[in-house]
Amino acid sequence: MIFAQISKIVEPFAIKLDRWTVEAYRLLPNLLIAILILVVFRFLSRLGGKFIERILGHASQNVALVGLISTITRITIITTGFFFALGVLGLDKTVTSLLAGAGVLALALGFAFQDLTTNFISGAFIAIQRPIQVGDVIETNGYTGKVLSIGLRSVKLDNFEGQQVELPSKDIFQKPIVNFTHSGERRVKMEGSIGYKDDLAIVESLALSVIKKLDFIDPLKVVEFNFTRFTEKSIDFEILFWIRQDKTGPGPAKSAAMKVVKRVFDENNISFPTPARPADLPPASGKPEA
Repeated sequence: MIFAQISKIVEPFAIKLDRWTVEAYRLLPNLLIAILILVVFRFLSRLGGKFIERILGHASQNVALVGLISTITRITIITTGFFFALGVLGLDKTVTSLLAGAGVLALALGFAFQDLTTNFISGAFIAIQRPIQVGDVIETNGYTGKVLSIGLRSVKLDNFEGQQVELPSKDIFQKPIVNFTHSGERRVKMEGSIGYKDDLAIVESLALSVIKKLDFIDPLKVVEFNFTRFTEKSIDFEILFWIRQDKTGPGPAKSAAMKVVKRVFDENNISFPTPARPADLPPASGKPEA
């Protein structure tokens, strides 16, 4: 009796095991083909990744972008081979379920990491379009500095004050950029004022004569002198000149221009009006209040 009961319990498992064994033998050729497909696509993914790195390495200097595209290429090739292998095994429904699940997962990740995804996409476009390059001096998002690195997630600037500024790629891509290095030219504006008693023609002539003699002035560009407005105590003016950036920067150039203009104005008794201070005001008439 005991053996009969044990036999009744074990017999279904034995039958199923026999069926699984027969099915495994039947699927063995397809399984070997599926494994071979995975090995081949694995090999193709390495070749494809290296090929993309070689091609994009000549077109872009952004190592992060080249690496990302190469990785995406490899994953795409391997995933394609995986789906081919499942198809050979006859798991078509599994392939459909995996594709649907991958779509839902991608949508969920897109919402969860929206800012990160936007930064990566913006960084990719910056690397492809190349509006800025490492070493450029730019102004964007309220910051001015030299580009130190361009990554997929962010762009790093040296703000010329000893600090490093890291800006998200989406802010660089979506906001206006002033690139001072792109054209290789730079114009500097120096502002000042003179008194009403000074001769305007003499003032203009003196200022232009000393500015044009500075060694960093671009000889192919015109130095402009413009009177801009009348105020209560002065007449304001501006001097616009182009500099050779291989010799100096805009800050030192403006400082040097101010020095020579101040010196020539002092030598020719040209006044520099300043706001009246209490000590400069005449004493009030009348008796002081008790």
